Amino acid sequence: MSILAKRLDAVKPSPTIAVTTKAAELKAKGLDVIGLGAGEPDFDTPEHIRNAGKAAIDRGETRYTPTNGMPALRKAIVDKFKRENGLTYTADQVTLGVGGKQVIFNAVLATVQDGDEVVIPTPYWVSYSDIVLMFGGKPVFVECGENSRFKLSAEALEAAITPKTKWLILNSPNNPTGAAYTEKELRGIADVLLRHPHVWVMTDDIYEHLTYDGFKFNTIAQVEPKLMDRTLTINGVSKAFSMTGWRLGYACGPLSLIKAMNMVQSQSASHPTSITQSASVVALNDPLDFIAPRNEAFKRRRDLVVKMLNEAPGITCQTPEGAFYVYPSCAGAIGKTTPKGRKITNDTDFVEALLDEALVAVVQGAAFGLSPYFRISYATADEALVKACTRIQAFCAALK
Repeated sequence: MSILAKRLDAVKPSPTIAVTTKAAELKAKGLDVIGLGAGEPDFDTPEHIRNAGKAAIDRGETRYTPTNGMPALRKAIVDKFKRENGLTYTADQVTLGVGGKQVIFNAVLATVQDGDEVVIPTPYWVSYSDIVLMFGGKPVFVECGENSRFKLSAEALEAAITPKTKWLILNSPNNPTGAAYTEKELRGIADVLLRHPHVWVMTDDIYEHLTYDGFKFNTIAQVEPKLMDRTLTINGVSKAFSMTGWRLGYACGPLSLIKAMNMVQSQSASHPTSITQSASVVALNDPLDFIAPRNEAFKRRRDLVVKMLNEAPGITCQTPEGAFYVYPSCAGAIGKTTPKGRKITNDTDFVEALLDEALVAVVQGAAFGLSPYFRISYATADEALVKACTRIQAFCAALK
């Protein structure tokens, strides 16, 4: 008799972590593997934020904090939402997590019951569906293909909503595609939600500051203030601030929801580290001057990767608005055979053969709910990207 809980039967290990782990294992064997699977910037945490963390240690800020965070951090979060997004919250409407993933976990645990439906546009970040399944919810996937630039339409959302729908999860800019919603597109989605007052919206804005070509970021409660009383607006310091390992996510929303999430947090991780919280106060309060030059580098890398992928036989790739991912189609490779005799029948076969035969690690589209695609993270050095894309071109050209 197994000691394991049945709820784990529906949960899978993270495919992105699995790819990164396998690439690391091959590297440890001395192979020249280029890993394009990890979703984190290659830039260091800015020096002034690192110094703030060190100073917090020197000041002895190494003890427990309130579950919902240090007062200074809660104020910084409230100020950030007001200054950057035009959203007005109070300090008691703040919740923290050990990364944005835990904030989502806490929200689902606190609200989703057996049979509740959660609308998830596909392709989606791999953890959304598994977290919903873990607590007895039912993910309702809405396919958002290339023709819609990987974005949810108002019509598709309307068709997906039922009396059992509890949440819509919206991620912009999106992981894995980099697609970002315009104000007009969010307006259409908001109009649908206004017609269905039982549906709440969880908006994951973690890539907010990573947009290109003059794209203007909006979050849905900013576009439609009438949704404030049923919107959980999630953000964090991981991506734009290059603080993935610091582990701080945060959110604001209706007080009743935030209180429930903080209760969950109090019985799990308690709070993010005091040192991370102190550093994050500085991150959120200080000027964001470092972001623009980093985004210039990301845009250059995006354009390089898109161009080189579109030159690979059988590969097509759209140019996304944000984040640091591209989501190319490998449809032209399906049905072909690699030089080592492996038949490619789907995108999983494609990425496994690409790693085994070309030593390039990417993530299959099946992991994100939409095939036949694969995700590349271009948050790495230009030289590595050129080398990897050259290998992809050669790999595709050799398929028979």
